[in-house]
Amino acid sequence: MAVRSILKGLTGAGSSSADSGTDHGDVAVIRAGDASRRLQVLDEFEKAGMGWIWATDAEGRLIYLSENAAEKIGRPVDELLAQPLVLLFETDPDNPDDKSERPLNFQINAHSKINDLTVRVVIDRTGARQAWWLLCGHPKFDKGGKFQGYRGSAKDITVEYERKLIDSRMAEYDALTGLANRHRMVRRLDSILGAYKSAKRSCALMMLDLDRFKYVNDTMGHQAGDDLLRQVAERLRNIIGDRGEIGRLGGDEFQIILPDLDDRGKLGELADKVIQIVSQPYPIDGKRAIIGTSVGIAIAPYDGIDREEITRASDLALYAAKNGGRGQFRFYSSDLKDEEEERALLLKDLREALASDQLELHYQPVVRTSDHVVVGFEALMRWSHPERGPVSPDIFIPAAEESNLINQLGEWALRRACADAASWPDSVRVAVNVSAVQFNNANFVSVVTNALAAAEMMPDRLELELTESVFMGDSEQTDRTFQSLKHLGVRLALDDFGTGYSSLSYLRSAPFDKLKVDKSFVDSCTQKDQNSAKIITAIIGLSDALGMETTVEGVEAFDQFHLVCEKGAKYIQGWIYSKALPAAVVAERMDSGELKIEPNGPEIHRPERRSVFRRVGVIHDDHRYEAVMRNLSKTGAMVEGLVGVPVGTGLVLDLGEGQLAVGLVNRSEDLMIAIEFETPLVGDGAGGLCTRHRVSPYALAAAGMPLAALPPGHYPLALNEGGQRSKPQFMQVVVAGMGA
Repeated sequence: MAVRSILKGLTGAGSSSADSGTDHGDVAVIRAGDASRRLQVLDEFEKAGMGWIWATDAEGRLIYLSENAAEKIGRPVDELLAQPLVLLFETDPDNPDDKSERPLNFQINAHSKINDLTVRVVIDRTGARQAWWLLCGHPKFDKGGKFQGYRGSAKDITVEYERKLIDSRMAEYDALTGLANRHRMVRRLDSILGAYKSAKRSCALMMLDLDRFKYVNDTMGHQAGDDLLRQVAERLRNIIGDRGEIGRLGGDEFQIILPDLDDRGKLGELADKVIQIVSQPYPIDGKRAIIGTSVGIAIAPYDGIDREEITRASDLALYAAKNGGRGQFRFYSSDLKDEEEERALLLKDLREALASDQLELHYQPVVRTSDHVVVGFEALMRWSHPERGPVSPDIFIPAAEESNLINQLGEWALRRACADAASWPDSVRVAVNVSAVQFNNANFVSVVTNALAAAEMMPDRLELELTESVFMGDSEQTDRTFQSLKHLGVRLALDDFGTGYSSLSYLRSAPFDKLKVDKSFVDSCTQKDQNSAKIITAIIGLSDALGMETTVEGVEAFDQFHLVCEKGAKYIQGWIYSKALPAAVVAERMDSGELKIEPNGPEIHRPERRSVFRRVGVIHDDHRYEAVMRNLSKTGAMVEGLVGVPVGTGLVLDLGEGQLAVGLVNRSEDLMIAIEFETPLVGDGAGGLCTRHRVSPYALAAAGMPLAALPPGHYPLALNEGGQRSKPQFMQVVVAGMGA
C-alpha cells in the first residue's frame, strides 16, 4: 500500500487537488510540498526509533509496518505483511495499568478505537525474549461507512513497563514465598465473583493454616519457619497448578481461589491431597520438621455471593475443621457457629472439668489372638459435659494442645491410669497416649516418674503411645527424652504406624517396643481393590524382624479378624473383642479373674450406614412432600412418611441447601421406603455425607420451591400470565442443576 495512503489515514488529510486531477496553480504546489514534508517527517520519525507506524486491512491483516518495528520483532517486513495483527501483539494479562480488561482481539473485532493499549510481542522466533509496546490506532471507514481497517502507531515501552511489573509484583506478591499477597487475593476474588455473578458461574474458596507451625517457629527459630513457609508454598503450587490462584494472607494462613469448581467430590479429593502433601516432613538444616494443615471450603454462589460472605464462610469451615481434630477439611454449612467463640467456651469448660473431676478414663482391651487373653488396656479419655453431653476427644484434645492445657490433662491421665492399673494383675499393662507437646516438655520424664512412684507400679507395666509428631521438635532434646524413658524402664509404642511418611527412620533412631497398625488399613483390608492387606502383612513382618510387638487396631468383624490373623497378627484391639470400658467395670472383671474375652461381632464388615432423624423434602413429578429420613449412606437412604409408593418410582430427595439427590425406590413397606441414589454421595469432611453438586436457591425459587424450604432471602418467583405463582418445575431444575 502507498505510504501516502497511510499518511492520510494517520493525519486525517483529505485528497489533494493533484489527487483529484484539479489544477489550482500555486495552491496545488504548496499542498504537494506540504505532503512531501509530511512524508519526510514521518520517515525521520520512524528512523529515529521514537515510534512506528502500522496499518491493517478490513480483515485485520497487516498491510504496513515500519521497517524498524520489523527489525525489533526479528522478522522481515515482507514476512510480517498479510499476517493478522493479533498474532503479533497480545494484551498482557499481568498489565498493572490495564483497566479495560478487554483484549486486543476484542477491540479489533469491535472496530473500537485503541488508546494506549499495552501489548506484549515475542521479539524472536524462539519466544525466549519479549518486549512490550504501547499501541494506538483508530478504525478507518469509507464514505459509505464500510470498515476499511486500522491506522495506528506503536512505541517500545519495555524498560518502563518492566519496572512497573517489578513494582506491581512487590505490591501484590509475598516477598517470602512468591505467592499472591492479601491485597492481590482481595482484588482477584472481587473481580472473579463480580464477573461470575451475572454469568451464574461458581467459584470455590479454600482457606488453610498450618497446624503446629508456631511450635516449629519457636523451637527451631524464625529462619527455619521462613524456610518451612517457602517449602509449603512450593508444594501448594505443585498441587494446584493452573487450576487456581494461591495466596499467603500472612503468617501461616493461605488461601486458594478455584474458579468454576463446585463439585464437592473433587474439592474434597483436592483438600485431602493438600492435607496429605503439606503434612509430609520438611528437611530444614539437617533436621526434620513435621506440621499439618486444616482446610475450610466455601463455594459461591451457594455459600455467599460476594467476597465478604464467601470469605467468612470459608473461615468458619476452617475453624470447624480445626476443632474437628485438625488434619481435616470441612465444607461450609449454614449451621456452623462462630468457632472462635465456641473454642474459647470449650476450653473454659474443659478447665472446669479438669478441676472438678468431670473427666474419666475408659479402657479398651488389647487381646492375644492365640488364646483370647487380655494382655493390656489402652486408656482413653472421656468427657461428659453436663450440657453438651459426651464431647469427643477429637474435639477437646486438639483444643487443649493449642492452649497448652494438654500438659495438665496429660499429667492427670498418667496419674489416673497408673493408679487404676496398680490393682490389676502384674501381667496386664496399661497404655497411655502422649501428645507431642507433652513429650517435648522438659519436665515430662519427671511427670512419668512421679506417676509411677505415686501408684507404686513397676515401670514396664506402663506403655507410652507416641505418634511421629514427637519428632518435629529439637532432635537432641527428643533423643535425651527417649534415653531417659528407656533408662526408667517404661515401654514405648509407635501409634498410627503406616500413616506417616518417614517411619522407618524413626524405628532406626528410637527405641520402640511396639508398632500399632492404624485402623484405616483394617477398614479396607477385605476390599479387593485395596492394598491394605499387603500393608498390614508388611508392617507385621517388619515388626517381627525388629523384635517388636504389633497390635492391630480397629478390628470389628470376623472377615477382618480372620484376615489379620492369617497375616500374622498376635495382638488385636477392636470392637470384635470389646469397646472401651469404664474403670469400675475393668476392676470388677480383674477381681473376678475374667482375663479372657471371646471374639464377637458381625461376619462381614460393612461400610457404615448412619442412623439419622432428619426432615427432608421428597419430590415426585411437580409435587413436594415432607418426610423424615431414618438412615443414610453414600448409595441410598431410608425415608418414612409416604404411603403406597410403588417400587421403581423415581424420586428426588431435597436434603437442604440446594442438595438434590435423584434416586429410585427399591423397597416400599407401609410408611417406609428405601431409595437408591443415581449418583453416590461424597464425604463432607466432618464424617457426614453431601451431594457433589448443588442447585442455586434462585433456580429453586424460580422453579416453584416453597419459600419455607429455602434459605432466607429475596427470590424471583416464577409467575404465570395471570400473575400467580406458576406450577412447580422441580424435575427440570434437578436435571439442569445436576449437570445432566
